[in-house]
Amino acid sequence: MAVEFGLVTPAGPLKGQTDQWKHGIDTSLTVLLGYVSGLWVTDHFFWDDEPTFECWTAMAYLSARWPQLDIGSAVLGQGYRNPALTAKMAATLQTLSNGRLIFGIGAGWKEDEHYAYGYPFPSAGVRVEQLEDTLEIITRLWTQPGKISYQGKHYSVVNAYCEPKPDPVPLLVVGGGGDKTTRLAARFADWWNIPDASFDTYSERMAVVQNHCAEIGRDPSTMRYTWFGRLVLGRTETDALARGGNQWTYNNALFGTPEQVVQQMGRFVDAGVDYFMVGILDLDNPDVVDMLITDVLPYFP
Repeated sequence: MAVEFGLVTPAGPLKGQTDQWKHGIDTSLTVLLGYVSGLWVTDHFFWDDEPTFECWTAMAYLSARWPQLDIGSAVLGQGYRNPALTAKMAATLQTLSNGRLIFGIGAGWKEDEHYAYGYPFPSAGVRVEQLEDTLEIITRLWTQPGKISYQGKHYSVVNAYCEPKPDPVPLLVVGGGGDKTTRLAARFADWWNIPDASFDTYSERMAVVQNHCAEIGRDPSTMRYTWFGRLVLGRTETDALARGGNQWTYNNALFGTPEQVVQQMGRFVDAGVDYFMVGILDLDNPDVVDMLITDVLPYFP
C-alpha cells in the first residue's frame, strides 16, 4: 500500500514574529518537499491569545506559494460559514489551484470561539444535523446543473448558482467519530478521519464507518482512511516526553523514538490507513528533521 503524508501547518506565527510562519513553512518544505504531498490548515480563530491565521485565507496563500502540493482543510467547522458560500469558496479555490483542494469539514467543537465570534453553539446533535444540511447543499451546488434549491432542517438555498463548477469536484473529507457523523461520512465522503486518536480508538471507529458503508450498499474499500494528529519524535523516550509535555503522548499522537513511531504507524497502515496528516512538533529543530527523513519516512514509500 502506498502511503502519503501531509504537513499540518502551524496555526499562526509566534508572537511578534509575523513572518516566522511563512519562513518556517518554506524552510521545512525545502527538506520535506519530496516526502509530503499536501499542506493542511486547521480552522480555528484563536487559541487563547496566541496568533492564529484564518483557514481559507491561509489556504489561498499556500496554494499559490506551493503549486506542486495539494491544499486541505483539517477540518472546517460547518457553523462558521454559510454552506452555500462555503461551496462557492471551495469551487473558486479548486478552479484557481487547478484541482488541488481537498475539502475537509466537520460539525465543529470549539465552544469558546463560537461564542466569542458571535456564532451560536447548539447541541452536538443539532450541529450534526447542520452538517448534513451543509453536505447536501455543498455537493448539490458542486455537481448539479443550473439553479439549486434545497430546504433542510437548518440551512437552505433557493435558486442558487455555483459557476464555474469545480472540475474535478474536490475530494471531500468528513472528520469526526460519532455515530451520526460517521453515517454522514459513509454517505458523502471520499476520505474519513478523526483527530488525535490512538490505534485502538481509531480502529474501533473505523469499523463503525465500514459498517455504515455496508448498510447503505457502499463498498467500504472506496473510503480512504486517514489519520490526523501530532508527531512527536525524540532520540530517546525521555526526549519525546520533554518535547510533547503533558499534552501529546502515546494516547493521542504518533510518539516516541523513530523506531516506536514507525511501529505505531505500521499498525495504522496494516489496518488500512494510507494517508497521515501530521503536525510535527519542533519541526524547526534539525535533529527532528533528521530523524524524520532518515529514520521514519523511508519506511513508508
